[in-house]
Amino acid sequence: MAPRIGVVTFPGSLDDHDALRAIRLSGAEPVSLWHAEDDLHGVDAVILPGGFSYGDYLRCGAISRFAPVMAEVIEAAGAGMPVLGVCNGFQILCEAHLLPGALIRNDVQTFVCRDQDLGVESVDTTWTSAFSNGQVINIALKNGEGRFVADEETLDRLEGEGQVVFRYLNGNPNGSLRDIAGICNERGNVVGLMPHPEHNVDPLTGPTLDGRPFFTSVLDFLAVRA
Repeated sequence: MAPRIGVVTFPGSLDDHDALRAIRLSGAEPVSLWHAEDDLHGVDAVILPGGFSYGDYLRCGAISRFAPVMAEVIEAAGAGMPVLGVCNGFQILCEAHLLPGALIRNDVQTFVCRDQDLGVESVDTTWTSAFSNGQVINIALKNGEGRFVADEETLDRLEGEGQVVFRYLNGNPNGSLRDIAGICNERGNVVGLMPHPEHNVDPLTGPTLDGRPFFTSVLDFLAVRA
């Protein structure tokens, strides 16, 4: 039986169907999860997709953090379930305190959309094991509030504990501190990043296929755990 990976849809989600398609192309079974439900329907992993949940009112992800499904996601993540937050999903993970720091408005004060080079800083997560340390990948980026910030103590801890997973290369698109594009929790099962790997799994939708290893990584993890 193929692993089942859930994608949560919040009001304002835009990339949930892209994530579901990427899951299907990877050979897993995609499962749609609704924000108002308090049930993960037995999935093996969860993706929080990009978009503008609740119109980004208050702060990006601040309202979605209190969706009924998030109580289940938080509990499952604590038990070791792989969770990936992409763009708005990354913001939600930070608001839910599953990841440290916060995402604020880009320093260029405008929405940025481009193909972005990233350096792989850690392969010790459930979503990045199929990469190699130091590998340079190119992933679609599109955000207006993607600037990762945290206090110096938190930044030093993330660096020292190997929790910086991706770093921007060849130009920082949004002013993220220390060029951080993605981070993970201490256990490595929760990963958040601003670029969109689900857009780089098919030649029709991106110049690279560098998003595929995200999905093969989690499938490899789930296969070993099974």
